[in-house]
Amino acid sequence: MLLLRSVALFIVAAFFEIGGAWLIWQGVRDSRGWVWIGGGVIALGIYGFVATLQPEGQFGRILAAYGGIFVAGSIIWGMVADGYRPDRWDVTGALICLAGMAVIMYAPRGR
Repeated sequence: MLLLRSVALFIVAAFFEIGGAWLIWQGVRDSRGWVWIGGGVIALGIYGFVATLQPEGQFGRILAAYGGIFVAGSIIWGMVADGYRPDRWDVTGALICLAGMAVIMYAPRGR
């Protein structure tokens, strides 16, 4: 059950971090204004809070593992929100990052 909770928290964190960065991008780069930027700042703050809810208590491990989720999630977000078409190297890189994330976060440590 802790594994499912951890994975779900990583997905929620990715939604808020990537979504927040995307809102700021839209507000600045696409001139959508301060409301979009403000929404992005709030979403990024929520991301920071969600990361603290992970069952694992090591900050460095959580953030390092989250990096893999961020890479894969960013590609998926780009596909859904902006019509981005990843090539095989994008997909391969994301899968490598997810494999690294799984090793960092879920490898047996003999505790």
